[in-house]
Amino acid sequence: MSGYEAVIGLEVHVQLATAAKIFCGCSTRFGAPPNTQVCPVCTGQPGALPVLNRRAVDLALRLALACGCTVRGRSRFARKSYFYPDLPKGYQITQHEQPLAEGGAVEIGGGARVNLTRIHLEEDAGKTIHGRSTSSVDLNRAGVPLCEIVSEPDLRRPEDAAEYLRVLRGLVRALAVSDGNMEQGSLRCDANVSLRPAGSDALGVKTEIKNLNSFRFVQRALEHEIARQRARLAAGGALAQETRLWDADAGVTRSMRSKEQGRDYRYFPDPDLPPLWVDGAWIARVRAALPELPRARRARLVAELGLSEHDADRLTRERELADYFEATVAAGGAPGRAARWITTELLARVPDPRAVGGAPVTPERLAGLLALWDAGRINSGLAKRIFALMWEGGESAEAVAGREGLFQQQDASVVEAAVRRVVAGSPELAAQYRAGRRNVLGYLVGQVMRTTRGRADPRLVNELLRRELSDQD
Repeated sequence: MSGYEAVIGLEVHVQLATAAKIFCGCSTRFGAPPNTQVCPVCTGQPGALPVLNRRAVDLALRLALACGCTVRGRSRFARKSYFYPDLPKGYQITQHEQPLAEGGAVEIGGGARVNLTRIHLEEDAGKTIHGRSTSSVDLNRAGVPLCEIVSEPDLRRPEDAAEYLRVLRGLVRALAVSDGNMEQGSLRCDANVSLRPAGSDALGVKTEIKNLNSFRFVQRALEHEIARQRARLAAGGALAQETRLWDADAGVTRSMRSKEQGRDYRYFPDPDLPPLWVDGAWIARVRAALPELPRARRARLVAELGLSEHDADRLTRERELADYFEATVAAGGAPGRAARWITTELLARVPDPRAVGGAPVTPERLAGLLALWDAGRINSGLAKRIFALMWEGGESAEAVAGREGLFQQQDASVVEAAVRRVVAGSPELAAQYRAGRRNVLGYLVGQVMRTTRGRADPRLVNELLRRELSDQD
């Protein structure tokens, strides 16, 4: 069975960042009490008519253009009929035969591209909440505008599917199309996966895994489903085309229902909504307002500032983090050192990269800290101590270092005296060093740094220790 390969495609649903729902004026605010953001339109009352939210179209166009899609001049909304408690009308308004945009691609690193089939607009359903003995329905989410991004079956590995989803989240956040909060359902996906003999162009029997809302769940669910299908085929069994759910606690997928076909939904054009016309002027306005995309920003940071691909990728995952970095460089911080400090020390204190703008150490103050380091006035250990104090008090690095006496010792004679004291107090280690055990030097360096309260230049300490130990040979 090692001769089989997985074929994976994702259908990603992105809640658009509009203040109102797609076909009515109800609020889209997350976290309101159940069924308080509803009206006759989004609850499917007889005679209520939908009116398209232009802002939702603007955001969908922004995403489509950023992905290089071809935008249709004329698209249509259809009714997708199915019955579930959280779908009050008994159908979902979506786009079927004539979607807003087609084609395009998303780059996921290393030159790999995931081609897109389409991007279309639709409305979200409500939410069913299951208890032990009862179930309830919250319709606040019903009618929230969605973009559905359908990929071609270009992915082969579960880890690449998770990476594709990460890239998409970064893109929608950079575009301000969506907040991309997976824990709140603003970004979620259905994963389609099948197995086929390696080298074959034919597609195997497809399974759809519904409503995956984390990168880890996407990867784990696909890994499990691929293993399940491989085991079934190895045993000579047949696979059913079905929809499955991911049980995160058990780490398995479970059968939900047989997979629907297009005819099961009985699509037909929505008679209450006219065709959506998007002319060249509208497209031009949206294109002109596009911000710098993450992949372009990443390439610029590498080309202009000399960052590594790894650092540039980490910094451009979230727009706010890249903004903080560029503000630090603009204030005088060395790009390489700023990148490393931000992705280690800063993110250790701000786990959510989008929150770095509110950090007590501003980009300007971080640049000041790094400037002291570059000038040789502090070392890496002192920089970390100063940074911690800056975080607590919001002061500049210069002020903290001056008040706490944390500038690096500039008097070589003071450091030399400390080196001699340490060597004199460690005769056994000194003898081991002279006998060829060079690894003891690190311990002696640490002792000198402790004696000088971390204020000595480590390079000078190494130099003076070697000289002192050699002089006594």
